Amino acid sequence: MAALLNLLARSLGHILKIDHSLHKEFKTIVISKYAGLGSIIQSTPLLQTLRANYPTSKLVFITTQSNAILMKHIHEIDSVLLVNDKNLRLTLYSTIKLIQQLWKLKPDLIIDLEFYSNFSGIVTTLSKTTNRLGFYNKDKSYRKGIYNYLLPFNINSPISETYLQFASILNCKTVIPSLKIVPDNEITWDHVTQKINIEPNCKYIIINPNASDLRVERRWPKQSFVKVIEFLLTKYPTTSLVLIGNKQEVEYVNEIKSCIFPNKNLINTVGVLNLSELIFLINKASLMLTNDTGPMHMAYALKTKTVSLFGPCSPAQYGAFKDGISFYKNVSCSPCVHTHILPPCNGNNICMKNISVNEVTDAMATLIL
Repeated sequence: MAALLNLLARSLGHILKIDHSLHKEFKTIVISKYAGLGSIIQSTPLLQTLRANYPTSKLVFITTQSNAILMKHIHEIDSVLLVNDKNLRLTLYSTIKLIQQLWKLKPDLIIDLEFYSNFSGIVTTLSKTTNRLGFYNKDKSYRKGIYNYLLPFNINSPISETYLQFASILNCKTVIPSLKIVPDNEITWDHVTQKINIEPNCKYIIINPNASDLRVERRWPKQSFVKVIEFLLTKYPTTSLVLIGNKQEVEYVNEIKSCIFPNKNLINTVGVLNLSELIFLINKASLMLTNDTGPMHMAYALKTKTVSLFGPCSPAQYGAFKDGISFYKNVSCSPCVHTHILPPCNGNNICMKNISVNEVTDAMATLIL
């Protein structure tokens, strides 16, 4: 379908001689990023830059239902259009509704931040937007008609800078390179302590042993997390450790917790907090230990000190953060996320296993001081 739309778009563009100039004011700008909570956070420099250079334009963001709460923490966005991808029926229904909304909205410009997705390309083309910006993918030549402007996707550059290329092609004079999400000011300690057993304003470290199912090989081994937690509980007896995770990660985190002797300073919040409450908790934390996944990007945007563990993705692309320490053991197949659909290791993620417990605890001790 994407290939057919490519032919149709190129043919109509040639026949109608449509003006695709970008040197003008835009009444409505649409940005789309369906998957990847962390990638959406990494797009905030672009969103801030667009807001600064087009202060009167309406900025609309398209994403999936699972990211809806996150969008409330990105204040540069005026409105959000959602696709419900819970099942095929809901996806089809919400996609048709989305296209109808785009027709009614009549955007002047659409920026698609997806690199692999045919779905996003189809929606972008069916939006009937005159100026359609996306990433060049050598394996998908039909993108040349779906998008009027194609930019390179460099896995060796910080992803936020890759997204900012769209600001460059639009000749934006003011560029804002920093990540930004805004905690909900209605969330308070009283609100959080009703759900979890933690003292308000106490000193605590967040431990995130999870990684989304987009690439579970990003997980550092369970036993490594167990050893770090045991070390911290002994070394810092007055500091609480807070385990985080969503409802789908309860079983995995509980397996880690079950290996540790019960301790009142080890607090399990997995499956309990919503996204806004999690952002509040990360914002107040003294330090965070995390795999390369969504909460890591939240910590970056909130300027929380972070020890980040990388393997399938490179910190050169996703870990540019001055207030933290990143670990990355570059084995022969690293990084594999953007070069292989299935990981070459078949789950035996040596790139993560090669990160030692001692170097992680040493890094955390450095940041705690």
